[in-house]
Amino acid sequence: MQSHLRYDTRGTEDEQLSPSAIFSLVGPELLLVEKEFELQVSGGPSIVSSIGRYLREGGGKRVRPALLLLASKAVHGKAGASAVSMATVMEMLHTATLVHDDIIDGARVRRGRPSVNAKWGSEVTVLIGDWLYMTAFDITLRERSFDILDVLTSMTRLMTEGELIQLTMIGNSRITESEHLEIVKRKTAYMFSACAEVGAIVAGATPEERRALARYGLSVGIAFQLIDDLLDFVSTEDKLGKPVANDIREGKLTLPIIYLLEEDVQHRRLIETVIAEQGFNSVAREDLVRLLRENSALDRARSQARLYAEEATEVLSIFQPSEYIDALRSVPRFILDRDM
Repeated sequence: MQSHLRYDTRGTEDEQLSPSAIFSLVGPELLLVEKEFELQVSGGPSIVSSIGRYLREGGGKRVRPALLLLASKAVHGKAGASAVSMATVMEMLHTATLVHDDIIDGARVRRGRPSVNAKWGSEVTVLIGDWLYMTAFDITLRERSFDILDVLTSMTRLMTEGELIQLTMIGNSRITESEHLEIVKRKTAYMFSACAEVGAIVAGATPEERRALARYGLSVGIAFQLIDDLLDFVSTEDKLGKPVANDIREGKLTLPIIYLLEEDVQHRRLIETVIAEQGFNSVAREDLVRLLRENSALDRARSQARLYAEEATEVLSIFQPSEYIDALRSVPRFILDRDM
């Protein structure tokens, strides 16, 4: 199988590691995750194999399995077979959420290519998502660990709740910051938390280490999504792999918009116009971005992400220094610097 990951095998003496240096610490294990994912989908019906291959060829940052592997190595100094299996599980669960989300959102593009539902239809895509979920839990059961099952079942329930809560908030221009952050935690951050915590469990972490890594993952996940929300306005379609300003078109108000309305409620009519039209017909996207900049809404959103990134770094203080802890400390920093 041809891998779509690129790893830099060069190390660094600086505590602030580059993304390539971070991924190089778990590069061999991530390649095993790729092979295991391919093995699982190739063992299914031909339609599963075809769509699974299509999904893998679409690439992706592999942040979640990398986080699990780094957490395992931070505790134990290595990532064994169980860590690789669970990293595969997390990538499967993440992929399942993406294909289901694309159906819910009616998305036609994912990572610069037609989404699975655009290519195969919603009926097949729902079942592919279900197959990925069930296969992931089948793999998990082989670990014979109630602790891992507790984490993953709780995570899946919370993520489903997050999607349901978000659907009830569609088009609501009065959503508060705390309500939005609750959605962010459920839809995104709890999976990051589960990755770090499961990595700790398979490595035999102490209860204190497990709690710290779970909290680390939660804070990293919140920061990751808040930066995603910001990039939705200021990045480009080529970099995002999907249309820009897509959230507001779908009636989803994220932190920059929430902050804009806090600064000047008279902008509510403008926002509600975009939502009603499901696009930028009467209101130019450039004008909205200009307002977000002028009212410091983008800066405030980035500052909030920075607070969570700093919190993630702080909880790692209980661990002995190592290159893996340096890597975990660097992850929140490069999340803040993302431009895609």
